[in-house]
Amino acid sequence: MASISNWVRYMAHKLEYSLTLSLKKHTREKLSDRELIGIVAKNLFYGRITYLHSGQGQEMAPTMGTNENKLLVRKLPVVDTRYVFIGDAVVLKDPNETNKYLVRRLAALEGSEIVSSDEKDEPFVLEKDQCWVVAENQEMKSKEAYDSRTFGPISMADIVGRAIYCLRTAVDHGPVSNSEFAMEEDSPILAVELDVDEMAKDHKA
Repeated sequence: MASISNWVRYMAHKLEYSLTLSLKKHTREKLSDRELIGIVAKNLFYGRITYLHSGQGQEMAPTMGTNENKLLVRKLPVVDTRYVFIGDAVVLKDPNETNKYLVRRLAALEGSEIVSSDEKDEPFVLEKDQCWVVAENQEMKSKEAYDSRTFGPISMADIVGRAIYCLRTAVDHGPVSNSEFAMEEDSPILAVELDVDEMAKDHKA
């Protein structure tokens, strides 16, 4: 059971998430004050700020197993440098198949210079709201890894969440190693919303 301090921090994260989503909706749809308060309250008291994602993880070994994995993913209120950090395992839209999602490590953010190991490629700087993601599996060659080395930079807007817990099998699971700041931020969410039994339901690995 989560401690009182974890519950307080968790509710603070939920409130921030609920307010951010509600204000975005208010900006788009010009909601009344009553509608705005209703949406905030609904998200705050009934919503979750995580969801489950399934996927195979050859590119992300050893964090993910080579067979089917179940991930607990934290939803992010805004995807910018206040909420995602270099080293985080992020879930993003596949740049070539937008109905599919990938898990990759965030390796560089806007303003960073990208230098290829191939001398034929010219270095370049990531533009505003761009980032660079890479596979974790060190045994894969760069041309085999489906990441920014093959499909290039991605938009920060294509990131949909951060993986915070991975169930590889019913007996092999644990928190995902992310940046130090992210893990501190995510710890109360794990304490409250993690349900390993739920994650293990219908798991095929």
